[in-house]
Amino acid sequence: MQEPIPMQTTDSPDGATDAPAGRDPTEGIALLMGDPKKAIVKLSGPMIVAMFLMSTYNIVNAIWVAGLGSDALAAVGFITPLFMILIGIGSGLGAGTASVISRRIGAKDKTGADNAAIHAIFITLILSAILTIPLIFLTGPIVNLFGAGDTAGLAIEYGQVVFLGMVLILFTNIAYAILRAEGDAKRAMYVMAASSVLNMILDPLLIYTAGMGIAGAAWGMIISLVMVSGVLLYWFFMKRDTYVTISYTAFSWDKRTIKDILAVGFPASFEFFLMAILAIFINGLLVATAGTDAVAIYTAGWRVVFFAVIPLIAISTSVISVAGAAYGARQFAKLRTVHTFSVSLGIAISLVISAITFIFARQIAVIFTYSPDSAHLAPEIAAFLAIMCFFYPFIPPGIMSGSIFQATGKGMTSLVISVLRNLVFIAVFAYLFGIVLGFGEHGVWWGIVTGDIVGGTIAFIWARAYISRLIANQ
Repeated sequence: MQEPIPMQTTDSPDGATDAPAGRDPTEGIALLMGDPKKAIVKLSGPMIVAMFLMSTYNIVNAIWVAGLGSDALAAVGFITPLFMILIGIGSGLGAGTASVISRRIGAKDKTGADNAAIHAIFITLILSAILTIPLIFLTGPIVNLFGAGDTAGLAIEYGQVVFLGMVLILFTNIAYAILRAEGDAKRAMYVMAASSVLNMILDPLLIYTAGMGIAGAAWGMIISLVMVSGVLLYWFFMKRDTYVTISYTAFSWDKRTIKDILAVGFPASFEFFLMAILAIFINGLLVATAGTDAVAIYTAGWRVVFFAVIPLIAISTSVISVAGAAYGARQFAKLRTVHTFSVSLGIAISLVISAITFIFARQIAVIFTYSPDSAHLAPEIAAFLAIMCFFYPFIPPGIMSGSIFQATGKGMTSLVISVLRNLVFIAVFAYLFGIVLGFGEHGVWWGIVTGDIVGGTIAFIWARAYISRLIANQ
């Protein structure tokens, strides 16, 4: 069992920083250390709003780029896998950072929390320095390897600008994680939402009004990230009204801190690779059973699934901070409360989502089939969405259990759960139902549901047993 971080003396009796009057930086800490149910609800709400806006931006961005033609849209598609890897690295490091900082806050180790934040920023700078230049120079060979063909020029034009902003992508993810770790989800929401809205405004202006074409879409993202990063830097270094203090004078090189961040961050980042591998495998099964139309149905339907599970992802993100603080404070009984409440809340939300999806499946399908060329796909997209209604309620036991392990520093356990769920159960059942039993594309969909049920159940039991051991050994 990993030992909780030892208690250390804080910089002041209540752990507060010397922040200007007006905002109490310990407000979020009181939230984290108080009623875990209240904390999960209050931290999840702002994240749901921010993530909905970010998802909306992705859809709007695709619409603006589509106006440049199918080649431009395809070019963005060839860069998307690499971009998702960057997002995965940023999100993974953010999870690791939030886990370590919240645990140290729970242990009343403000000095350690400050030091962890600085280490996370240094990791961001080092990774950016190592990866940015090679990615910019290798954009051409990479997209050609992906089969970009005639769209390679556009892909390079778009991708090189995106990779130029790597440090901004990673830094903003780390900064959001620091704010969430100290219970300040509202300000994380403000900057995430501002970035999305600003991006939606800049895209048409740069793409069409300024005549920058596909590069304008990339520059819109970069400019919005620069402005948001400026706000974050102002909060951390000038206004200094956050609980965690980021200052070079507070920095003390510590291998254990690096290890703690990466112990959660690396496995969490790798989970994005797993999702990409699963998507490739599922696409292969669908082509083998029903042709490329089945892939189009799955692609369209999965966009709805991703949008629908945003509240569950937001709750799981808040679980890392709340459970991490409880673990650091050695309040292990709170972990059980966090786990039970987050899973219950997630299931309740999932049942509502399932009901809405089932009732409006046909209407939702029309959104993706409004053209004559795609109208024939509508019934099958509606059928896919109806089957996914059985998928949603079993996501919370798996995703919340994974967050419990991430919060307590057991990132590899969370990764194992993700491997079992995605690469073992979902992949195996999809193959079994779709290919072996010959149920075709519908068999693949039911395989996804069955794998999710088995994986989520095992994850829940595993997390429950882990929490019980912690309580028993306390």
